Amino acid sequence: MAKQKRSSAGTNIQNVKQQNAQSAQGQQNQYGTEFASETDAQQVRKQNQKAESKKQQNS
Repeated sequence: MAKQKRSSAGTNIQNVKQQNAQSAQGQQNQYGTEFASETDAQQVRKQNQKAESKKQQNS
């Protein structure tokens, strides 16, 4: 059995790399789809348009 590489804190480096890889696989595009499903694009456009017109009126 080969000696496992450990960090200065005693962490099994290979184990951490494996866990990170598994975690990354399960979380791809998590935020993109999560926020997109809750956002009404038409409403955002209206709000942006209102804000822009107010900004121009105030300047």
